[in-house]
Amino acid sequence: MRLIAHEAKYELLAAWRNPRARFFTVIFPVILMVIFGSAFHGTTTVDGVSVGLTRFFVPSVLTLSLVTASYATLVISMANARETGILKRRRATPVPASVLVAGKALATLVTAVGMTALLLVLAQAAYGVGFSASALLAIAAAVVIGTIALSCVGYAVSGLIGNADAAQPIVQATLLPLYFISGVWIPTDQLPSGLQHIAALFPIEHLANALHLASVHGSLSGAFAPRDLLVLAAWAAGAAIFAARRFSWLPSTATA
Repeated sequence: MRLIAHEAKYELLAAWRNPRARFFTVIFPVILMVIFGSAFHGTTTVDGVSVGLTRFFVPSVLTLSLVTASYATLVISMANARETGILKRRRATPVPASVLVAGKALATLVTAVGMTALLLVLAQAAYGVGFSASALLAIAAAVVIGTIALSCVGYAVSGLIGNADAAQPIVQATLLPLYFISGVWIPTDQLPSGLQHIAALFPIEHLANALHLASVHGSLSGAFAPRDLLVLAAWAAGAAIFAARRFSWLPSTATA
């Protein structure tokens, strides 16, 4: 555990010292929160409940923040580390491979929890969007399970990328369409049924829905989304198995 904690600390420091990672993981979600919280007014409907657009966009920005921290950043960093030989050199050290993977996963979870706390505090302080204790518990469950699921997916996708330069375009190509059909920026009940069925196949829709439910319901039974959490857990298990079988410490040119 001490080695895992040390590795997680290293990953957190490396991410914080990376200007691009720092901007998209920390600063960009805050900017979006300010923009959406200040520029959009009116109401929309979530799970049959009429809510203000500011409240609707809080879990939306939170979803984007979690996806960026646990999927986008991980895919890019892992693909770059493997293809540039960093993973190969680190594998040669006495630190077990399990520690390297667990440390990065723990750092990702810490980042996700920290960003969740930051955005929720900002929503309450700047826009008066607060949550009940039950809603916060439901949000915490969605954040933890969603982060684990998306991290596993990130490991799986990074194993399919054979060129470090292709990582970011692949991330953008997989995320941008899903953001618009998964209820992140547009409520799913306003989308055609075909797009709703497609979005339901992927984890982002279930993470966004779990967070939106928690944002509009104050009771524990209403705030929790057990079906969405089970789907996220299934994605985590499937992606973890796939990633374990496909994961390589060597650049693709060395294994071709």
